[in-house]
Amino acid sequence: MPTRPNILWYCSDQQRFDTIGALGNPHIHTPNLDRFVGESAAFTHAYCQSPICTPSRASFLTGMYPSAVGVNANGYLRFPAHYAERLLPRRLRDNGYDCGLIGKLHLASAMNRREERVDDGYGYFQYCHDHKFGEPGNDYVEWLSAQGIDPGSILQRREFTSAATYRRAGTQPGFGGLSVPTPENDNVPPHLHQTHWCTEKAIEFIQRQRNPETPWLLSINPFDPHSPFDAPWDYWRRYDPDSLPGAYFQDGDLQCQRKLEEARIDFQTRAQHPDNLRHQEVQASYYAMIEFVDHEFGRLLDWLDAAGLRENTIVIYMSDHGEALGDHGLLLKGCRFYEGLTRVPLMISWPGHIEPQRSDALVELLDIAPTLYELLGMDVPAWTQGRSLAEGLRSGLGHHRDFARCEYFGAIYYPDQTHATMYRDRRWKLIVYHQKQICELYDLEADPWEHHDLSADSAYAEVKWDLLQRSFDAAIYAHPAQTDRYGPF
Repeated sequence: MPTRPNILWYCSDQQRFDTIGALGNPHIHTPNLDRFVGESAAFTHAYCQSPICTPSRASFLTGMYPSAVGVNANGYLRFPAHYAERLLPRRLRDNGYDCGLIGKLHLASAMNRREERVDDGYGYFQYCHDHKFGEPGNDYVEWLSAQGIDPGSILQRREFTSAATYRRAGTQPGFGGLSVPTPENDNVPPHLHQTHWCTEKAIEFIQRQRNPETPWLLSINPFDPHSPFDAPWDYWRRYDPDSLPGAYFQDGDLQCQRKLEEARIDFQTRAQHPDNLRHQEVQASYYAMIEFVDHEFGRLLDWLDAAGLRENTIVIYMSDHGEALGDHGLLLKGCRFYEGLTRVPLMISWPGHIEPQRSDALVELLDIAPTLYELLGMDVPAWTQGRSLAEGLRSGLGHHRDFARCEYFGAIYYPDQTHATMYRDRRWKLIVYHQKQICELYDLEADPWEHHDLSADSAYAEVKWDLLQRSFDAAIYAHPAQTDRYGPF
């Protein structure tokens, strides 16, 4: 067994923070995540650095803000090669780790292709961006074919051929819609699903031949519960949509969204009353998809226990960003910073080294990279902008950050290429839509689901001005040191 710990890093896609039973959701079934909450440091206020896939993933894999690493959006040709050495798996590989990835990478465009890679450090690479048919170089599709399954018989075909078709995708069932299964007409059944395939390949990677002294890092990135909302029947049937609470919505929300839409601020869907979105059925499918992820994550934990590897393995469970899920009349994601879009699950375990705890400290996902470096006894690079959680993980975490920030700099390929930033402290959240003369201010103690924008209320003018200055200062300091300083000149 290696003296340095292994790392199993499980990252679901587009999972909100409020989707785990043990962390306060009585409507969802997550027995394995509930168990993991009791075994880990579980953070209830962890924030992504962009509510969009590629910039968020580039950020937490480097420990840099998206704007600092220069990866602000989905759809880039490739990750910048000059920053490849800043990717965490690359640094770990160069320090003797065997690194693998299964599922989605999304550091570059995956539209109608196997995305281009830089020297990212992953020696074992089983790629599948999502469970669609038509993407070349899809290892999951090849796995189905090897089992005698015609992939076209169970997978929806991707139809995005241009930016124009992508911008209509929010209205298409195969991208952002709801597909209700039946016993006779299932979506992808569990034993053939990409989420199940990820677990099978994870076990394959862990079992493969390597020097017993060589530790490993494995990134497991299933596509679920990312839209479309297409849970398998076996999980869908466990939820009664009529019994679910549905979206967080008040009558004034549509007026707020219309103002943002008139300013052409980007989002993947146009706001509607949640009833028009079939929000309870969408929630049922979303919860069912998460329960399926929970089952597969539990399979991995059980396998590590049975193999005697759990004690020497750091296990991380997280998501890259959230999902609107009908809140405020919105589905999917885009240039908004509501809690459901920016706040995500984050749990970290290492038996005997990390104290099980539940913390409401403000945490950013870019804190994960320096935390791992410190836990592994490695130097934290000068460019890293995150703050290590290692000391608090060992002894109990109190205060960690005064604020969390999030960026949206033309993050999806929509016409306006909106730029906006979020600054959130313990009580207040300020959002600025740059060059739009629009901002939002929420009192999260009095209004935790952000229905009442206080930015135009004169009673909160001093609060807004103070937060504007703090947000501007945070943006100015959101730049990395280029290298270690040698001397004064």
